[in-house]
Formats: sequence, C-alpha cells, structure tokens
Amino acid sequence: MTHKLLFTLMLTAISLSAAAQGPRRGFRREAFTTETPMAHDPVMAKEGDTYYIYATGMGIQQMTSKDRKTWTVLPQPVMTVIPGWTTDSVPGFGNHVWAPDVIQWHGRWWMAYSCSTFGRNGSAIGLLSSRSLAANMWKDEGCIVTSREKRDNWNAIDPNFVIDDNDQPWLVWGSFWDGIQLAPLDSTMHLKKAESAFPRTIARRYDPNYRPTEENPTSKYAGTNAIEAPFIFRHAGYYYLFVSWDYCCRGAKSNYRVAVGRSRNVAGPYLDRTGKDMANGGGTLFLEGDKTNWEAAGHSAAYTFDGQDLFLCHGYSATQNGAAFLIQRTISWTEDGWPELITDN
Repeated sequence: MTHKLLFTLMLTAISLSAAAQGPRRGFRREAFTTETPMAHDPVMAKEGDTYYIYATGMGIQQMTSKDRKTWTVLPQPVMTVIPGWTTDSVPGFGNHVWAPDVIQWHGRWWMAYSCSTFGRNGSAIGLLSSRSLAANMWKDEGCIVTSREKRDNWNAIDPNFVIDDNDQPWLVWGSFWDGIQLAPLDSTMHLKKAESAFPRTIARRYDPNYRPTEENPTSKYAGTNAIEAPFIFRHAGYYYLFVSWDYCCRGAKSNYRVAVGRSRNVAGPYLDRTGKDMANGGGTLFLEGDKTNWEAAGHSAAYTFDGQDLFLCHGYSATQNGAAFLIQRTISWTEDGWPELITDN
C-alpha cells in the first residue's frame, strides 16, 4: 500500500523473508516455524490440507501451516525473478513487492501483486498464475492495470480479486487519491477492454466535498483521502467491502483501522450500517487497535475455511515497538447480517 515501503523494508530486514535474496557469505538461511509470524498485508489460501499466507516482502513472502497456529516461514519467495516489465512500467521499483492477493478460479491459482514507490501513484498491478500452490511455480502473466502520475487520480496497488454470483471476475484496488477502484476482468484475469464505465470509485475516506485540515504525515503527494487495502467478501447474498482507514507503516505511531460496508451488487453502492454510501465517505468501523495488544490494525482479508468465516490482517504490536504481526479472528454475524469479530485463533 502507499505508505508501506519504509516500514516493511525494516520488517523484511528482521524477518526471514529477507532470505528471499538468496545465500549470503556462504550461509544459507532455512525455513523456521513460529506461532507469532511477522507479516504485512497478509492474504491466505488453502490447498489440500495446507494453508498458505502470502504477504509483502522481497519477491512476496510466503509461509505454510497445517493448523493455522504453527507457521513455517519459507526462505524462498514467490518471485525468484522479478519480471522486467515491472521496472519499465514503474521507475524506481525493485524487488520489494507489496500487498499480494491470491484466488483459485477455473482450475488455476491467480496471484496479483503491487509494484510502486513510496507515496507515488505511478504504479502497476502484476499477475501470476499457477496450477498448484505446493509446487510454487508461478507464470508471469504480465500487467493487469497501471496508474500514471498526472494522468490518473487513483493508484494501482492493493489488488483484490472477487468472483460474483455469475462467475464474473472483478478486481478491486486502490490507495488514497480518489479512493477504492473496481473494474471487471476477462477470462485471462486482465481488465476488460470495452468497459468504458470502469474503473469506478466505490469508496472514499471522506465525502468528496470535505477538505480535511490535517496533513498526510507520510506523503505530501498522496493527500488525505486515507483509504486503501480493499477486500470484498461474499456472504448470504451480500458483498462486504472491507477497507483500511488512516495511516499504516509508522510502527507504534500507526492509526490504521478497518471499516466495512455492503452491497447486493458487486459494483455497489456499498452502504454502511447507517445507510451512507462508502463512495461519499461512509463506512462502519470494524476493527481498531486496543492500545494494549495492538496500536493499530489493518490491510484485512476474509475467507470461509471448513465452514468457518475467518478474518485476518496485520497488527502493529503495542508491546514490541510497533512491529507488524499476523492477526486472525473468527467472524460471527448479527441478526441483521453484519460481521463481528468474536475471538482470537
């Protein structure tokens, strides 16, 4: 996401995801296990009896688990080679890959990932595909969408795939600028060419007519429309849009938090519990830091595994100087169909 670069560079330096750069000085780093994995912008998938987490890191960090309690952090990244088109499209981009998403559709795994530089909206969302997560052999499928400074008032990062009730794939993405964007995809998981009505803004931090008085503490370029990291989850006839408000990647100074709205239509409008459109600054607060365990929390995802609805995100630890760790919670549902978090996993 727009503000992750400085913090996650520190994160990858102190976590084994830095081993993705390969052996150094004759020492080969190995996988290790932990019950408290560090992760930034985590997403999850399940293949067979194994869970996979993918997260921001050098070449995309990955880890596996059989029970979602003990995680094996792998030294090899998803991307051992960064496609050349990424640096052509995004000058200054290296191998620190942000905010992946992964989904299985039509017998193939698809992974989207973000290429960007700190605080700028000259960005690109790339695409990989694979027959198997276990094989960890990913094919470069090129670029899904790019944004350009002074051309686009949105930022092509933080992708999330969603498949609607008609088996139509969509991509939702965005960070700051004009907020969260949505567009339909074709059968190759690239943007449909003839959809002139898209991309469409479906969520903003504030009403477009409101001008916050506070400045963005992390970037003078991105402005104060502090919304990013969309994730759409289907449940009981609704599409639930989770977004992250305010500022991540500042360690213990982060004030990241998660809001939610819902719609009967994947293209919106997404309304909060009071009926306000998220495109006009609506959103119901869903999760924030408790200041005891977590200073802040955000960049979320939601899934159904084995009949259980699961929410995950990263949280900035209140006891470990704001380091980012994986958070997992079980989702329950109110009588009127709104999600609530009930327990740690």
